[in-house]
Amino acid sequence: MGAEAFAIEAYKGKVVIVDFWASWCVPCRRSFPWLNAMHDKYSGKGLVIIGVNLDAERAEANEFLREFPAKFLIHFDESKSLAKEFAVVAMPSSYLLGPNGEIRATHYGFKVKQQDEYEALIVEALRRMELENAN
Repeated sequence: MGAEAFAIEAYKGKVVIVDFWASWCVPCRRSFPWLNAMHDKYSGKGLVIIGVNLDAERAEANEFLREFPAKFLIHFDESKSLAKEFAVVAMPSSYLLGPNGEIRATHYGFKVKQQDEYEALIVEALRRMELENAN
């Protein structure tokens, strides 16, 4: 995904995780396998995960992705405009968006012990989306 190709509006009607990451981010090395697992488990139910890279050098991001391949979408935010829009303050910073694009949850950093809590928020957002679509 290039910078011009990214528009959050394209995912309206879906539950979206926007996850800001960088190659130098140690917690990102733990979050990527979990994000892949969430993608595998919930992408068929309406979840979209977008990893937004904030590295200054694309080569560093590509090296990270060789070591920690992503099954989800990757966007390179060279201009940092998306990071400014979300007011990113830590790595990783994750935002769970509801079907109307509203931010339903925010996480700074990635704590393995909170994976179940993170997943419960995804499940709840997907459940709400399903209920809204049924009406």
